[in-house]
Amino acid sequence: MSRINPTPASRKFDEGRLMQVLVAPIVSEKATMVADKTNAVTFKVLQDASKPEIKAAVELMFKVEVKGVSVVNTKGKTKRFGKTAGRRDNVRKAYVTLKAGQELNLSGEGA
Repeated sequence: MSRINPTPASRKFDEGRLMQVLVAPIVSEKATMVADKTNAVTFKVLQDASKPEIKAAVELMFKVEVKGVSVVNTKGKTKRFGKTAGRRDNVRKAYVTLKAGQELNLSGEGA
């Protein structure tokens, strides 16, 4: 079996789907530290989103060049709410690394 990726690098995605891939930016202490250190931005994404889709969505929505995408799947914890046991949702996080010189401002403090 060939180890070459059968999908071309300039793959076209449905623009409506790309607008739904990024659910929300993650603003936390850890995400801020990662952003300062490695020029990466953290997003909560759909469970079935692929790395190429995430890259295309960020480039489309924010008009920046993406260097790479790392994805983490976090399983939801089981928690108790009084007598009943509940469960938090599973979360898929994407760490999007931007190319040198690119910047993404999520704080809303724009000039």
